[in-house]
Amino acid sequence: MKVEQQKDSKQKKIVQIEDLSVSFDGMEVVKHVNIEVNSGEIVGIVGESGSGKSITSLTLMGLLSKQAQVTSGKIIVDGEVLREADRPFDEKLYRRFQGSRMSMIFQEPMTSLNPTKKAGVQVDEIVRLHTDLEKEKRYEKVLETFQAVGLKDAKKVYDSYPHQLSGGMRQRVMIAMAVILHPDLIIADEPTTALDVTIQTQIVELLKDINKSEQNAMLFITHDLNLARRICHKVVVMKDGVVVEADETEKIFMHPKEAYTRNLIEAVPSRLKPRVSVKKESNTKVLTVKDLSVYYEDRSNSIFKKKEKQYAVEHVSFDVYEGESLGLVGESGCGKTSLSKAILGMQEHMSGEVSCHVSRPQMIFQDPYASLDPHQKVYDIIAEGIQIHRLAANKEEERKRVFELLEMVGLTAEHAARNVHEFSGGQRQRIGIARALSVNPKFLFCDEPISALDVSIQAQIVNLLMKLQKEQGLTMLFIAHDLSVVKHISDKIGVMYLGKMVEISQASQLYDSPLHPYTKALLTAVPIADPDVSRSRKRIILEGDVPSPVNPPAGCRFSGRCKNCMEICRQEEPEMREVKKGHWTACHLYDTKMEEV
Repeated sequence: MKVEQQKDSKQKKIVQIEDLSVSFDGMEVVKHVNIEVNSGEIVGIVGESGSGKSITSLTLMGLLSKQAQVTSGKIIVDGEVLREADRPFDEKLYRRFQGSRMSMIFQEPMTSLNPTKKAGVQVDEIVRLHTDLEKEKRYEKVLETFQAVGLKDAKKVYDSYPHQLSGGMRQRVMIAMAVILHPDLIIADEPTTALDVTIQTQIVELLKDINKSEQNAMLFITHDLNLARRICHKVVVMKDGVVVEADETEKIFMHPKEAYTRNLIEAVPSRLKPRVSVKKESNTKVLTVKDLSVYYEDRSNSIFKKKEKQYAVEHVSFDVYEGESLGLVGESGCGKTSLSKAILGMQEHMSGEVSCHVSRPQMIFQDPYASLDPHQKVYDIIAEGIQIHRLAANKEEERKRVFELLEMVGLTAEHAARNVHEFSGGQRQRIGIARALSVNPKFLFCDEPISALDVSIQAQIVNLLMKLQKEQGLTMLFIAHDLSVVKHISDKIGVMYLGKMVEISQASQLYDSPLHPYTKALLTAVPIADPDVSRSRKRIILEGDVPSPVNPPAGCRFSGRCKNCMEICRQEEPEMREVKKGHWTACHLYDTKMEEV
């Protein structure tokens, strides 16, 4: 999908980064970088962790620590030199620009906003510092800006603390803070990474609209090439602090010149080869989940402190068969985490049935660093399960098994003597997989195992899991929010929304003929790198955020965001029904017997 750029004869250079090099303690992390951004233009800086993209943007914004040194080049914003090699950092000069003439949208709004101040007060502070407006006029300006960025109940948002707002609403507050003084330059540093895919789509469209209407310059920092293709007019690809390629977005995607760029494009999940099922037909159930509900007891809403149940998961049922890979997808708050804890026996309050029919099911966690003991050597981490379950007859057999497992996941015996902090994120996840395999499981539980990894590493881990599943005859439950990854790894997919299963079927059937309106919206929200598919696809942009699981809407829980909503949807909760053979959904659109959908 080509991003149309406003043609403006008065278009001027807003940002000129010329031969910029930045070092920390004598080590160069950004090396001779050149980037230009014009008015009305969105330029993306794309790269993996450690590529130097965020250091470049923070240097531009004047937010780096004093330990950072500009060793070559200069930064010019709107014709004025802000940074230059061998010239001390000019704090007063940057203060004239920060907030008023250039602003920044950060990755995680919850940590970027002050938790002790109301949202409106924090945005008002920007106006107060940079204008002479009276309090009443500032209040009106903040409300007007909130409405402009899609915060409809502006007064309520103004008086809310950050923790009282959803992730999408918090990011809109951050955007309001960035645009309220109509700056010439906006730097957006991974502004959608912490958001669900449907909210990500809303934010991307909002940023495109702001750029078009304001004709500002925008620098968009991301590791997601699919996303860059949707929003950026030009793309700069960075690796190890160096710009390896820069061009118009379409040229980068259609005709990448550098091998690194080609590898990045090929590695994005939507470019992975379609899944060829490794599942052998089997009637043997490995996992049974029947009418499962998970709830939390809350006393806070009752005068007499009577326990009240708040449901995170309600009446969910599914089976996983031997050799099968089942993907579970859904946005934050849909109940994926609560469901996974219930299956693993980690939930105190639950009803229904969970039966695992194999011994020693194993877990692969989301964050490989947090789930591995930093004080242990890799050998001890992997050997622990072997020792506990007495799976080796002696020390030599144990040693041989540990080395086999390391080689199985693409590492070597030499890695066994190292500590976790000596490895990259992708290598740490490989160690986590080796640990899970150490007890010879037949069932692997994968809870967002690649979401913390760079896109090229994601592809490696997905392909590794596929290879291991085929070689070891594993059954997998794969939980994720990224539908493009789930499509590649799953035989069957279940879609959850606000604690309910709303659709489940074979993966190919769900992608080719989705039934539930929520599933359709999820699928169109996933960024796709393939130009032909992207151009022809009509995107469904959901309005609003996912409602609170504590107080779900009556009737169908998706009714408030559904364009197909009928009166019955607001009154009665739909039941799961088989619309096609093996294809189930919970939607009132399929209440009556239908023709072929």
